[in-house]
Amino acid sequence: MIYTVTFNPSLDYIVSVKDFQLGKTNRTCAEQMLPGGKGINVSTVLQNLGISNAALGFTAGFTGEELLRKMTAIGFQCDFIHLEEGCSRINIKMKDFDGTEINGQGPSVSPEAIRRLMTKLDRLKAGDILVLAGSIPESMPDSIYRDILASLNGRDILYVVDATKSLLLNVLEYHPFLIKPNNHELGEIFNVTLTDREEIVPYGRKLQEMGARNVLVSMAGKGAVLVAENGEVHMQPAPKGTLVNAVGAGDSMVAGFVAGWVQQQDYRHAFHMGVSAGSASAFSDLLASKEEIYKIYHSIRQN
Repeated sequence: MIYTVTFNPSLDYIVSVKDFQLGKTNRTCAEQMLPGGKGINVSTVLQNLGISNAALGFTAGFTGEELLRKMTAIGFQCDFIHLEEGCSRINIKMKDFDGTEINGQGPSVSPEAIRRLMTKLDRLKAGDILVLAGSIPESMPDSIYRDILASLNGRDILYVVDATKSLLLNVLEYHPFLIKPNNHELGEIFNVTLTDREEIVPYGRKLQEMGARNVLVSMAGKGAVLVAENGEVHMQPAPKGTLVNAVGAGDSMVAGFVAGWVQQQDYRHAFHMGVSAGSASAFSDLLASKEEIYKIYHSIRQN
């Protein structure tokens, strides 16, 4: 079974505004309200690909109730802990300004709620896949990723971690099956600027030396690189298409890779599924459908 954890989920309010002006009243010309958070995005794309999974995390207030309603409609299993105080956050995404967003803080997560989550995770068994993705609320200890992997260590569970800086580096000693920094995040770790696919490889191997098994690096319009634990290196330029919505593209890449690995236990296939899913989401108003992903996948494999 595949499990995803989203510590600080959100309702993503994605808006388009014509001729946006600071200091003025602006009105949307298009808008969407979608369940958001990196783990939830991974669960959504896995579900679109027909792969069963369960999403865990925390919800609160009326926004949390709407989150659960929307997630249930997508079809994956939901096992979220309801917090008695606060509200799940709303994140505003400006569709016309790529990368421009306003993210809410989210509710406070109590030590008791964290203990309840750890109890749920304690049910995982050998062969399961656990995806830890995204930021954490300020109320949670910054060691939470490491604490989870430490508690599950030795159970033959595959860990997938999509996080930045210390959240990522602190888990490497537990040999996560997959980590997915982008090229900017990878550069921040080693204080370098990485712009070409070939430059990624030695730094991916450094992360392997630190404990990661497989390092998947997304590079937006420049494609992606996989440094695999069997010594293979796979590189892929970005598939051709029109950028429609970059929200969730990296999460879709994680989902595609995990789906590909579950299907064939082959790194080349998993890598191409990851690239296809990430690109398909970037070229779509919503997170990628199965048909959109496989259309790109077949075009990559034919080249």
